[in-house]
Amino acid sequence: MVFKRLLGAMGAGGPSVDTVLDGGAVAPGGILSGQVHLQGGSADVEIEHIGLELIARVEAEYEDGESEGAVVFERFTVGGGFRLAEQERHSVPFSVSLPWETPVSELYGQPLGIVLGVRTELAVAGARDKGDLDPLAVRPLPVQEAVLEALGQLGFGFKSADLEHGHIGGTGQQLPFYQEIELTPAPQYAHVVNEIELTFLATPAGMEIVLEADKRGGLFESGQDALTRFTVSHHAVGARDWNSEVDGWIRQLVEHRASYGSHATYGHADPYAAGSGYGHHSAHGSGHASDHESGHGSGHEGHRSGPGLGTAVAAGAAGLAVGVVGGLVAAEVVDEVGDFFEGDDDEGGEED
Repeated sequence: MVFKRLLGAMGAGGPSVDTVLDGGAVAPGGILSGQVHLQGGSADVEIEHIGLELIARVEAEYEDGESEGAVVFERFTVGGGFRLAEQERHSVPFSVSLPWETPVSELYGQPLGIVLGVRTELAVAGARDKGDLDPLAVRPLPVQEAVLEALGQLGFGFKSADLEHGHIGGTGQQLPFYQEIELTPAPQYAHVVNEIELTFLATPAGMEIVLEADKRGGLFESGQDALTRFTVSHHAVGARDWNSEVDGWIRQLVEHRASYGSHATYGHADPYAAGSGYGHHSAHGSGHASDHESGHGSGHEGHRSGPGLGTAVAAGAAGLAVGVVGGLVAAEVVDEVGDFFEGDDDEGGEED
């Protein structure tokens, strides 16, 4: 057990903290549990507040470039209101629910290059110090895994995954950012699509699945983006032929070529109602910058996303086979969390 002494606002000799998360990845909307271990310093202190912050590394794109920052996307109070004696050891158990839109950071146990962390904040005698930082591993929900598995079996491959600051218009998105998973096209679609971008927006009732296609331009036409959305209930996982369903989504996405400037709403009366298979909205052309209200300038024009931290996911005959490029291993992801968030207490881009 490694305690981090809080030296900032509390000075030398203050209490130490070590937050230990229970083992295993947690699904979006699931329970994150663990314990905050405290060790007293050189004097008795009043522990006024123990808080946890969920933090993500998020990219923001603009007309003249892009930037990255740490965004706090949830806060919890897990303890406080007690006295910690000199050199005393004290543990505070906690159990909190992750937001449903928490990004997926791993697939089949392998990291995707999404950097998430849990940071512990301790308040003593009116002073607050952001202390211990731990990596957060999030696995996909059954619906997410079913869709990804189907894409792999259809021949799509993962190119990269990142978190984009902004809002996808017309959706029920709650967080100030969304996860974007870039896929290389399956052979049967390679002649019409450069890549497909996938976003999951989970709720307690089900899942919004947003698909965007970067279409190839022909000899006499320019390429354009198409965007469409589908909704699926969590209870539908075992009752579908996911390969056929997802292939139908992709076909609809690439075959529709709505006119420029078409911005019909994504309205659904009750997409998760019993008996409802899924709702969908026909794809629309490029110029959907207003649907990504994130200050990105011209939407996705000129959008570039590399392989993130070097993780690539390739499609295999048995589904999505995860391949880690450049020697990236779980330990390096842990280092990346600390390296990125260390000294970034102002949370650039943070939504309070």
